[in-house]
Amino acid sequence: MNYLENDIIKLRAPEPSDLDLLYDWENNTETWISGNTLTPFSKHILAKYIETAHLDIFETNQLRLMIDLKKENKRTIGSIDLFDFDSYNRRAGVGILIGAKSDRAKGYATDGLKVLVIYCFELLGMHQLYCNIEVGNKTSLNLFKKQGFEIIGLKKDWMLRGKKYTDEYLLQLINKG
Repeated sequence: MNYLENDIIKLRAPEPSDLDLLYDWENNTETWISGNTLTPFSKHILAKYIETAHLDIFETNQLRLMIDLKKENKRTIGSIDLFDFDSYNRRAGVGILIGAKSDRAKGYATDGLKVLVIYCFELLGMHQLYCNIEVGNKTSLNLFKKQGFEIIGLKKDWMLRGKKYTDEYLLQLINKG
């Protein structure tokens, strides 16, 4: 079994050829809100990140995987991240981005998340995954809930949006296997 793909997508490590894509995605202010980013990334910093992407998740406590379509022009459409990896408690946070608006709402994020969950639970032996989603982000809430993540908490006034604070959900998926 290949833990990093299904019939639609393949997850893979970032390559130097991904630099321009990552640069565009990381510097798109429209997606900064979801990723809690407030400052741009230079190509230099992203190139250094790609150079160290081969390091083990147990060393860096994070892992970014690129999402490639296996059929449609075999192109890269997004990335999925594990962050705050805790090897002792066997848990990590999950974040996902489909870069182009034209590639969203086509099920690619669902496929990426399904593959990642299998990889984390069956190969890495993780106990749980979690994510943080702003209350108003119905698309992301539906994506994670569809994969079995449950809302386990509400963080009040957690995110500043302009001059107003919004709430954020904490969702969790426990490996019952």
